[in-house]
Amino acid sequence: MPPPAASSSSVSAAPSAATRLRSIVSGSIGNLVEWYDWYVYSAFALYFAPAFFPAGNLTAQLLNSAAIFAVGFLMRPLGGWLMGVYADRHGRKAALLASVLLMCAGSLLIALTPGYQRIGVAAPVLLVLARLLQGLSVGGEYGTSATYLSEMATARHRGFYSSFQYVTLLAGQLVALLVQLGLQAVLTPAELYDWGWRVPFVIGALAALSALYLRRSMHETAAFTQQQAAAPPVNGPGKLAVLLQHPREVLTVVGLTLGGTLVFYTFTTYAQKFLVNTTGLSKDQATLVSFGALAVALVLQPLMGALSDRVGRRPVLLFFGVGATLGTVPLLTLLARAPGPGAAFGLLVVAVVIMSGYTSINAVVKAELFPTEIRALGVGLPYALTVALFGGSAEYVALQLKSWGVESWFYWYVTVCAAASLLVYWRMPDTQRTSRIEN
Repeated sequence: MPPPAASSSSVSAAPSAATRLRSIVSGSIGNLVEWYDWYVYSAFALYFAPAFFPAGNLTAQLLNSAAIFAVGFLMRPLGGWLMGVYADRHGRKAALLASVLLMCAGSLLIALTPGYQRIGVAAPVLLVLARLLQGLSVGGEYGTSATYLSEMATARHRGFYSSFQYVTLLAGQLVALLVQLGLQAVLTPAELYDWGWRVPFVIGALAALSALYLRRSMHETAAFTQQQAAAPPVNGPGKLAVLLQHPREVLTVVGLTLGGTLVFYTFTTYAQKFLVNTTGLSKDQATLVSFGALAVALVLQPLMGALSDRVGRRPVLLFFGVGATLGTVPLLTLLARAPGPGAAFGLLVVAVVIMSGYTSINAVVKAELFPTEIRALGVGLPYALTVALFGGSAEYVALQLKSWGVESWFYWYVTVCAAASLLVYWRMPDTQRTSRIEN
């Protein structure tokens, strides 16, 4: 895929403050759309699972949809590899344009695929194909957008501006839930199960086209253009060889991500199903509770990012590591027994406060570990591998353990992974002081 032609309007060696801000906003809005498309699958799984799979009990159907959710995650390392190499060779902007096109194709395919009763096994097969496309897209999006936002921001406010990656990630999930609330208000349950669940995927495909238009006006980062001018590009296999020259940084990304991604998917993506399937809330109540908790998390991201600019990245990560290690089992145990939506909301707020110590700054910490020529691949590939193994399987593991009657084992699984990450945070240097981002 050749990169878009550079122009004086899209590439600048030293962007002005206004240009820098416009590019960050354009990149962030595109990120919002991509994550809306990714999360709308999870938000509407309760409604479309019966359409794609044979009749059965709710847990079995959710298990099938969660398995396909995990399959999408398995493509994320490939997306992290392909888009990372592409971004480090042809530019951050070119890779971000490609990722949003893949997401558009995946959402449109889900929206148009007939159900199991009409085309049989072809229905879940096409669903898998759509999730593979979306997995490629999101796998490439994370490393590239983390790199873009970190390079576009100034050193003084890098934690704050980079936090907008998760602001828009959470906003995408909030928009998905908002669409769900709207459809629940205007459509009957029968209509939602029959055809209403297709509407959010159509919205996602159209929004992706809008994001594509916005991203065309983004400026390339000065760090990339200066690096390209200083040295010839390295090809794909060569990029991997360069990456392997940074084993400590790669392992740091893995350890940094391990507990964070599992806690994130537990208390965001899986939480809605947990509230219905374990706590016993209605679908409408679970959606409202999840929406409120995510709104709190969204507000926390820039606050925690700005805090890391003042006190350093490591103290904020340690706050998450200690909180997640000590708090996961009590929070999930209490959430399972929550007497109503209010109590469930309060417990989820505590969880997202702890979680924000990771989500707000994990992108900038990873970007600060690597030199420019390998940054997008260095951030994206080890992150995507870790998320595929632990984040993408979180729902499936949780539901499988529940089906075996040992749901509490999942609580301890999350705790052990959080503790492993805590050890990494304790031993790693503060990347704010050792940053390899030049500007």
